[in-house]
Amino acid sequence: MNSFSSAFILGLAIILVAGFQYMYWFGEGGYYDHQHLMQQIQQQADTNQTLRERNRVLGAEVYDLKNGAEAVEEHARLDLGLIKPNETFVQMSTLSAPQLQQQYIPLPANSKDPTNEDEDNPNLH
Repeated sequence: MNSFSSAFILGLAIILVAGFQYMYWFGEGGYYDHQHLMQQIQQQADTNQTLRERNRVLGAEVYDLKNGAEAVEEHARLDLGLIKPNETFVQMSTLSAPQLQQQYIPLPANSKDPTNEDEDNPNLH
């Protein structure tokens, strides 16, 4: 009787420990859920920091536009392309030389212009 009860208690203890371990690792609110939530919290904190910085910059821009004529003039010049009387407007390209060459390669004389494909297609006439 003593060996049966001790074996039963040992078996019950093993089942309980295994059940608790399973709940700790895989259960609702367990280790993996906790790690996943911590990762989501970190991602949200990074997003919030980026948005806080953007809001700070926008707030400073709003303050400048409300309180200074220089910011309004800068906005008019850069975003709207306005110039003062007797000024010369010069526009600078932000593309480097290799990018310009790739973008503006002339077509060979014997090649078709891809924009005029329908002129040569007899099915479209």
